[in-house]
Amino acid sequence: MAHSLAASFSPAAARRQVTNVISSRSSVSFQSYRMTSVSISSRPSSLRFKICCSAKKETVDKVCSIVKQQLALPDGTALTGESKFAELGADSLDTVEIVMGLEEAFNITVDETSAQDIATVQDAADLIEKLMLEAPPKVV
Repeated sequence: MAHSLAASFSPAAARRQVTNVISSRSSVSFQSYRMTSVSISSRPSSLRFKICCSAKKETVDKVCSIVKQQLALPDGTALTGESKFAELGADSLDTVEIVMGLEEAFNITVDETSAQDIATVQDAADLIEKLMLEAPPKVV
């Protein structure tokens, strides 16, 4: 279940110390001399929307092509950004080979931590675009 976060601010009393109060696992308040009082609480709520930045269609298509090649999938196999490597029959070694293929095709380097977070075609495409934006320009 998702949690929402609420914060309230009020003038602090003239105290010369910082007071932190944890009233439960979902509520914390802070007070400090010459600062405002901050109270933060978390409560269960329904997930209403998700914000994400998706990779370009061209990047997703290229990742799909590489995944098909690495997993030797039949030509008629439909892949989308939501396609999960595990559901396509990929084991951990296959996933490593997919990442290596992506590194070669896009001329990037994926660190081990980021590679472990890749579960779908979209995950891979989003990471590739992020890495390409962060990479310094290449001198030709």
